Amino acid sequence: MYYESIILSTREAFSLSINLAISQNLKNTREQKKLTLDAAASVTGVSRSMLAQIEKGDANPTISVLWKIANGYKVSFTSLIEEPPKTATVIPVTAVSPIVEDGGKYINYPSFGFDEQRGFETYRIVIAAGGSLRAEPHLSGTEEYITVFSGEIEITAAEKEFVLRKGDSIRFLADVPHSYRNIGSEEAQLSMLLYYS
Repeated sequence: MYYESIILSTREAFSLSINLAISQNLKNTREQKKLTLDAAASVTGVSRSMLAQIEKGDANPTISVLWKIANGYKVSFTSLIEEPPKTATVIPVTAVSPIVEDGGKYINYPSFGFDEQRGFETYRIVIAAGGSLRAEPHLSGTEEYITVFSGEIEITAAEKEFVLRKGDSIRFLADVPHSYRNIGSEEAQLSMLLYYS
């Protein structure tokens, strides 16, 4: 009984989340197309009152109703049901699981994972004095963007060495073997962005 109530409450939360996404998406799409509710009813074949109820989140539309709306608005079905992008995403440091290398001297904190729409991922890197990492080539055409916020590091890529100090940035093709080494006496902190072309 306890587990059934958990399953039911999870389903209810999921259903509320979908209904909220649908109501927001329908209203935003209609407003972008500059349609009144009457005009929307005319192009979709769904009644004005039903459209108003869906936009308010008071109605749970069937799949066939959503298809009618999608076809009438000339948009994809998924654009009506997917959650709209968030205006901001905060990732607390406590929520990040670091990747530790070189006996704890090289620590990679993943920030934003790969997203196909954006084509990149980001990391915060901390390298202790004397710490280093040799990296395998990434996918063909991958670029790396690095900015150093403290310390002094040496980056080797395509058999060329680059020394970066606090405030310096570099962009290089990372589809070749490359490495990072802290050549200073203090901890180095840097941001890293991998862009997949």
